[in-house]
Amino acid sequence: MGSASLSYKGYRYPVEVISHCVWLYFRFPLSFREVEELMLERGVTLSYETVRRWCAKFGQRYADSLRRRRPRPGDKWHLDEVFIEINGVQKYLWRAVDQDGMVLDILVQNRRDKAAARLFFRRLMKKTRTVPRVIITDKLRSYKAAHREVMPSVEHRCHKGLNNRAENSHKPTRQRERAMKGFRGTGAAQRFLSAFSGISPHFRPRRHLMTATDYRAEMTIRFTIWEQITGVAGPSTTA
Repeated sequence: MGSASLSYKGYRYPVEVISHCVWLYFRFPLSFREVEELMLERGVTLSYETVRRWCAKFGQRYADSLRRRRPRPGDKWHLDEVFIEINGVQKYLWRAVDQDGMVLDILVQNRRDKAAARLFFRRLMKKTRTVPRVIITDKLRSYKAAHREVMPSVEHRCHKGLNNRAENSHKPTRQRERAMKGFRGTGAAQRFLSAFSGISPHFRPRRHLMTATDYRAEMTIRFTIWEQITGVAGPSTTA
C-alpha cells in the first residue's frame, strides 16, 4: 500500500499533522497525552484520543509501506524469544532479525514450545518469501525440534553467545513497554509491536558506524521516504 492508496478524506487535520503525530508516538517513548502536549506547544490543539485513533488507523499502514521499500533480508537469521507480561499473565514475544539488524517479524504467543517455534518459522518464511542460509538461536530445545521439521536443510547454529543481535533488538520494545506501563491485551500488544517494529527501525540507522555527516545525509533520505509513504510529499490530501 503506497501513499496513493491512503485516504485522509474526512479528517479535519492535514496529513502533515497526522503523520507527524504517528511518527512521534512510534519513534519516541511517548504516551498519547505527551504527543498531545507536544503538538499544543506547536500551536495545534487536539486530544490524546485523536492521536490514539490516528496511530491505530495509520500506524500499521505506514509500517507496511516502509517494509515494502526495504531491501531483501539477509540470509542469516537471528531468532530469540523473551517473556512479556500482559494483564499479569506471562506471554512470549518471538522476534527474528537478519545479520544487519533488520526486523523480519515479531509474534506474541502463549508458549515457547515446539508448536510455537514451528508456527513462527512458517510465518517467517511466508512473510519474507525466502529461506535463510543459516539460523542462529539460543539453546531452547523447541528451536531444534521445529527446525528439523520445518527447515531441515537450513544450517542451525545454537549458541547463546552468537545471538546477541536478536537479544539486543528487544531493547527498544522493553523501553516502550515500560513507558506504556505494560500491554493491556495480547491483540493490542501484537498490533502495537507490528507497527512499532516497522516504523521505529526506519529512523534508527546504525549510527555508531557512521560519521556525523553521513548520519545526517542518511536521515534526510529516510525522512524523505517517510513523507512519500505518508503522502506529505504528494498532492495535498487535506480534508
